[in-house]
Amino acid sequence: MIHAEGVAEVTDATFGGEVLGAELPVLVEFTADWCGPCRQLAPVLSAIAAEETGRIKIVQIDVDANPDITSRYAVLSMPTLMVFRSGEPVKSMVGARPKRRLLQELEDVLEKV
Repeated sequence: MIHAEGVAEVTDATFGGEVLGAELPVLVEFTADWCGPCRQLAPVLSAIAAEETGRIKIVQIDVDANPDITSRYAVLSMPTLMVFRSGEPVKSMVGARPKRRLLQELEDVLEKV
């Protein structure tokens, strides 16, 4: 899996506790080793994770190694970015995007601090 620095990895086994049970909104990147756009997105996610600590939690899940969660949320394209709040998906985006655009799309879900 293409690992974004400062971004935790979750699995089928840890998804419930790390994502559904989280206090903050959680941005989940569904990713895979073979995904070119995922490589472009990794530094963007690392930067946002560092800058927005305490407002949003960012995690990655490898779709090839974690088919249960991938199919539960009907993820078909990589990268898929899904935002969860209080255990429910509230936003879904497909494809890589620049940091500024991603932050604009996340404005409504970032915790007010």
